[in-house]
Amino acid sequence: MHRFIAFNDEKADTLLMLELTDLAKTLTKSAWYEAEIRAHSYLSKREQKVFVSHFWNHRPDWVKKSGMKSDVYLRALGNVNFTDFQDVELFRDIISTSPIPRFAGQLFILAEDLRIEELCKKERPGMAFEFKVRRKIYKEYFESQLVVNLERNLFIDALFNMIYLSLNSESPILTMPSFHSEIDEGIPLIRGELENLYDTQSTKSVADVCLKIVERVGQLINTDMINEYYHLPGQEQNLLGVMSYSDLLRKDSLQNDDTTVKKAGGDEQVHEEEMRTWHRETESPGKSFMQFNLDQGTRTDIPGGSEREGEEGDQALGIVQGRSVQTDKKEYDRMELTSMGELDTSIGIGKNKYGTSNKNARSVFLKAGRPSKEALAEYGKLEKEVKFYHKKLKNIIQRIMEKKETDHRSHLQMGRLGKSLLPFFTDENPKLFYKKAEPSKEIDASFILLVDCSASMFDKMEETRRGIILFHEALKSVGVPHEIIGFWEDANESAKDDQPNYFFQVIPFSMSLQHKTGPEIMELEAMEDNRDGYAIRIVAERLLERKEKQKFLIIFSDGEPAAFDYNNGIVDTHEAVMEVRKKGIDIFNIFLSTSGLEFEQKKVFETIYGNRSIIAPYVEELPDVLFPLLKKILTNSINT
Repeated sequence: MHRFIAFNDEKADTLLMLELTDLAKTLTKSAWYEAEIRAHSYLSKREQKVFVSHFWNHRPDWVKKSGMKSDVYLRALGNVNFTDFQDVELFRDIISTSPIPRFAGQLFILAEDLRIEELCKKERPGMAFEFKVRRKIYKEYFESQLVVNLERNLFIDALFNMIYLSLNSESPILTMPSFHSEIDEGIPLIRGELENLYDTQSTKSVADVCLKIVERVGQLINTDMINEYYHLPGQEQNLLGVMSYSDLLRKDSLQNDDTTVKKAGGDEQVHEEEMRTWHRETESPGKSFMQFNLDQGTRTDIPGGSEREGEEGDQALGIVQGRSVQTDKKEYDRMELTSMGELDTSIGIGKNKYGTSNKNARSVFLKAGRPSKEALAEYGKLEKEVKFYHKKLKNIIQRIMEKKETDHRSHLQMGRLGKSLLPFFTDENPKLFYKKAEPSKEIDASFILLVDCSASMFDKMEETRRGIILFHEALKSVGVPHEIIGFWEDANESAKDDQPNYFFQVIPFSMSLQHKTGPEIMELEAMEDNRDGYAIRIVAERLLERKEKQKFLIIFSDGEPAAFDYNNGIVDTHEAVMEVRKKGIDIFNIFLSTSGLEFEQKKVFETIYGNRSIIAPYVEELPDVLFPLLKKILTNSINT
């Protein structure tokens, strides 16, 4: 696909991400942790993720790999074992009132990383090489940033660059650049405080030293940093990932702080007004409501304090529409709390059955309706176009089976006595017997055709249906049971804790060999997102229930996985493919395109599916690509 403008068109190195994820699981001693790429590296206990920085992208492969591994070392081993997150939260609260909070936060993370880096190398000396590469690359980067920031008169950013170079200098003598007279006079005092960081033994001691440095810097510079080199984690460190009651209360004050003199009498008029804001996003109830920010107004004595947790059925404002619905929610202040004072967010058993990236996904199965007259006519037209292929395939299969009936195996130890008895006199261990082959009259195999019904399939669905018809008619002609399923995730209904995934059973196993089935395929349409890893695991369960000896899963897709909160989609899909293959299912991917194939796209699909990814550079060539595949699969099924 040739794009006019490609924003953030990065392709994940799936194998590297799998390696980093395995490393994170090992170091954290938890099977639930995953590695993911973000702008900056940090640890999220709530999401159970180790984020590595894209700072390492676009560098030589060995540098990229070493740098990302060093990020995992610091987070999965360093932060998990040596960082006190209560002290981190306390430090965040303290610097919130500082005039330079961005500088303070980044200084703290820099100092803490340097402290835990030494502890990591002490516990795991094998990590030394990656940390050496890390320091070398960062040193070169901050040297260049120091020059740039000084030229732009970003003195506090340049000061941070200088602090990094001072803490990582291999020589006790470091040439100090000139800022301006006031800052130059204060730098010796700042360097004196920096030396105390070498003696820190805990997160708290690091925070104490950093606060002193921040105080001295605040006396010299009153503007905060522009650049962000390090990220100070916030709520993502919250293990339970929920807000307390105080977090819901408004913190900022009104622009005016007066109170009305007139008292409410209870007979105030309320004017109703209908606000017509319907569009596709509000076709069905969701979890996003219109928000109104009240920044100015006058206090009244109308009673309040009756807050409760909102829900899907609520209106944005009761006075806007004039009606509301009964809620099954309780008042917030009466909700059950855990012993820690937080909401109970315990996860049900088995929610990670389909991968941690799909813990909130759920499957919804749909069945095809009765085909319309238009669908019957269109199917008849497409079926005629591929009739040559499935007839040819049927003839090939029949010839193979007839040949096996006449073949026989000779030179056996037992069976029927052969015509040639000469080996009895010439061979030490003569094999004089033969057996006729007894081929199965049926192909012992079953198929599921899984069709990507994401929105990007809009311009490819017609040709895809044509390829599906070829498969269906060919398999039906040789008596092979199969099922055709379209899958998608509804983007409008998806939320953080619920992602409905639809599986459209166009043709189920029970009807696949019936003569009149097929026109239902015309109901396949492009819909929304595609959560491939989840879909593969779901349909694999259905295939494993079949009694046939050989099981095949064929996936028709045109692109990478993309769904709500599915940033790790490529890695999750690769893991799903590996899991399914270990269970004895042969899985193939048919990659579809309407405008040619890019090298990066090909690499991604080969990474996910290995040598079982078949490329159809243009959808018009789909029958020519599918026919050899189908012929090979069915021929092998007969010969085994």
